[in-house]
Order: sequence, then C-alpha cells, then structure tokens
Amino acid sequence: MKKIVLYLLIFTPFLCAKVSLLECNKVFEQKKDEIALELDKLEQKKEEFELYQEAKMKIIKESEEKLKKEREKIDEIYKESKRLKKEAEELYKKNQEILKNIKKVKEDKISKAYMKMRDSKAAAILDAMDTKDAARILFGLKASKISKIMAKMSPQNAATITNLLKKNEAFRDKNTSK
Repeated sequence: MKKIVLYLLIFTPFLCAKVSLLECNKVFEQKKDEIALELDKLEQKKEEFELYQEAKMKIIKESEEKLKKEREKIDEIYKESKRLKKEAEELYKKNQEILKNIKKVKEDKISKAYMKMRDSKAAAILDAMDTKDAARILFGLKASKISKIMAKMSPQNAATITNLLKKNEAFRDKNTSK
C-alpha cells in the first residue's frame, strides 16, 4: 500500500498537471474555434463591405457621368440662349431703326400737310389738340410757318406750346401732358 500511496504522491501532480493540460487544451481548442468563427464572420463582413463599396463607387461613377451629360446639355442651352439673345437684340435694334424711320416719314407727311394748310385752319386744329402733340407737329415746321400759326392760336395754348418746345418736353412721355 505504501507503494500505491507513494505512486499516488509522486504521480498525482503529474496526473493533475496532465488533466489540467487536457482541460487547457480543451479551452484553447474552444477558444480557437470561437476565434475561427469570428474570423469567418469578419471575413464575410469584409466581403460584404467591399461589395457595398464597389456598388457605391459604381453608383457615384454613373451619377458623375449623368451630371457631366447634364452639364453639357446646360452649356449647349446656355450657348443657344446667348445666340438667341444676341439675335433678339439685333432684331430689336433693326426694329427701332425701322420705327424711327416710320415716325420720321409720318412726321414729314404731317409737317408737309400743315405747311400746305392755311395758317388759321392749322391754328384751329392745333388749338384743339393735346399741347404736346401740337408741339411735336409745330417742331417739324419751318420757323416762319410756326410763327404764323401761333399768331392765330389762343394765347394760352401758344404760350404752353412755346414752353414745351423751349424746355424740350414735347418729346417726353405723353402721360405727363397738360
């Protein structure tokens, strides 16, 4: 029995150490398996993230291409609008010149008509008109004809028309006439 007790005393620590080693190995194996599972999960997450990044980059690239095309369209529209604006301005200038010529011809015709009228008839017509319109008509006549017509007009209208011509107000906005 001494031998058995002696064996137990001698080999018990070794047996305990062996049992502890076996338990440690078990724990290490479990931890190793857990770590391997975590690594697999991390690897899967990494792959998912990379796929997400690729999809995101693809969407960004497509958006940039669409944006570039839209910018090109906007640039074309802008250039076209500038061209159309320039054409419109040129047409406006031409129309203003034509309108100016038409007014000149009209004024010349009116002036010729009043030049041919008798002074008393012209004075009566101009007396009945708006003073600014009358001043415009008189402005187109010769000074000698103006003086003859104004002599036959009412003194009040003749004075008002003279002031309009003197102050250059005959050709301002019609809405401010007296």
